[in-house]
Amino acid sequence: MTDRTARVRELNLYRQYFDLVTAGTKTIEVRVKYSHLADLAAGDTIRFRVKDTDQRCDVMVLRVTEYPDFRALLDGEGPSNVNPTATRDQQLANIRTIYGPEKEILGALAIEIELTPCPGPPC
Repeated sequence: MTDRTARVRELNLYRQYFDLVTAGTKTIEVRVKYSHLADLAAGDTIRFRVKDTDQRCDVMVLRVTEYPDFRALLDGEGPSNVNPTATRDQQLANIRTIYGPEKEILGALAIEIELTPCPGPPC
């Protein structure tokens, strides 16, 4: 049996996606499978921050699933869980604008999240 301690990760998030997370409508976060996220696991906390602001929110990681690319991720997770305000094709284009093909080739992570109570101001 492995003794594993949950960790807190700090990640930046664009305002539009931050607002969806804090509203509770975005339940899947999409990330490239970077080496610094390789050990992200259920039970960890992600503290999302809006760049250049004091706004933040904490989410609990419920599950991390690897996919070979963003298309497979959206098909596997359902686009409405990633961004309920955009179509699948719009989301794929948006994700690929954020992460170029040299990043997508590393693989994609679907991180199922649940908003947790605010740790204190500023939120």
